[in-house]
Amino acid sequence: MSTKANGDGMERHTLTVLVDNEAGVLARVVGLFSGRGYNIESLTVAEVDAAARTSRITIVTSGTPQVIEQIEAQLRRLVPTHAVTNWSAAKAGIEREMALIKVAGTGEKRVEALRMADAFRARPVDTTHSSFVFEITGAPSKIDSFIELMRPLGLVDVSRTGVAAISRGPEAM
Repeated sequence: MSTKANGDGMERHTLTVLVDNEAGVLARVVGLFSGRGYNIESLTVAEVDAAARTSRITIVTSGTPQVIEQIEAQLRRLVPTHAVTNWSAAKAGIEREMALIKVAGTGEKRVEALRMADAFRARPVDTTHSSFVFEITGAPSKIDSFIELMRPLGLVDVSRTGVAAISRGPEAM
């Protein structure tokens, strides 16, 4: 995974935080961001080890390299934090997201939407005479591209899960 920079030095980073699964931890992590004016572009959280009572929080955020370093340092200082990994800067990892995308249309637009969905390996999970709901999984950039192609074909609604990230190879976080 690579960082995505724009003209003002801001870079998009995917961070994962392994934390104790207890009440208030997510609020403290989110509070760290909001209290300092950092934006969260995507946030997912789930328990990953019931025996150890740990959860993984995956956060996509943007900032200058200095801001990202500061966020990482502050996340590491939170009491229930076990590990912080910056997948955009540290090691090779896999980043995936799932989205449900509703497209309404008839005639040629309907045929084109189906053709595009097939090319992107998006699967129709609901079909009516005038609409489709497609399920697509992949890198966030793939989902962004699919959504943009669906706009002129009758895009109605989008629901995204947020990013999940994991390391390649046998090592754990």
